[in-house]
Amino acid sequence: MFNNQIKLHQQPQLTKARMIIGFDGWMDGGDVSTGVVEHLAKEFSCTVLADLEPDDFYIYNVPGSMEISALFRPQAKIEDGMVMSVSEPSNTFFYNTEENLILLRGKEPQINWRKYTNCVFDIAEQFNVEEIFFVGSVTSLAPHTRNPVFYSSVSEESMKAYIDLIDGNPTYYEGPSSFASFMISLARKRSLRMMSLVAGIPPYVQGKNDRCIEAAITSLVEITKLPVDLQVLKTLTEDFIAELNTIVAKRPDLAEQIAKLEKVYDEQISDEFVADDEVELFQKDTDDIKEWFENQDFKLD
Repeated sequence: MFNNQIKLHQQPQLTKARMIIGFDGWMDGGDVSTGVVEHLAKEFSCTVLADLEPDDFYIYNVPGSMEISALFRPQAKIEDGMVMSVSEPSNTFFYNTEENLILLRGKEPQINWRKYTNCVFDIAEQFNVEEIFFVGSVTSLAPHTRNPVFYSSVSEESMKAYIDLIDGNPTYYEGPSSFASFMISLARKRSLRMMSLVAGIPPYVQGKNDRCIEAAITSLVEITKLPVDLQVLKTLTEDFIAELNTIVAKRPDLAEQIAKLEKVYDEQISDEFVADDEVELFQKDTDDIKEWFENQDFKLD
């Protein structure tokens, strides 16, 4: 029986289901995390399954300036003195019976991580989910002209085969945890199979990164065999790269740094490198490049 945080709308019959999770927040650079889930929800005409009530998971008021507290408060819409709506953080589950698929499009909880995670896993167990995948991204020194590099963490040894399947890289890391890592640690305790797929995205690309979204979905298709129309995504990627190349051509200083990134990428892509939740993927010969990007304020439009 679900707790009162879960608002269930449907009772579909699913077998050997997969769940794919995308969150707003720390690991949604380039809208990769949420973009993957939104694309799949549209691709498979998914139906709303459930929502999580936000009360226990978010902070609406913090001490400090108005600018700081505004980052946490719900968004209000008022017209002619009438309060039309107040929008709170949403966490919505979608499903497709034919593909035995559940999607979660949510916002990383700010508090009560364990309670939030157990709500997600309760739904997974209720609807016979066998495998859970979190998709995300972090800023890295991978150029937009090359394929994104993925690294992964898993809840059990047998899932490491998926990392090899997508030519990914196992994570080596010790330090402050991402929410995805926290979820995987609890998945292991509940004997649930869970995996993260995290892409490194260029530091100079603002907004939605269609190339990394395509790469993430392609990796998921390799693992899950979901019948996704990848050609649509490839077309979006081609347009994205062409537009970005046009913009970069107007910035010789940026083009020079991207050329350096390409050289490092090409030299190291075949090497085993150390990756973690929050640090750039390429570790060697990049200090000067990293410093240059850190000192830029990119507005490529």
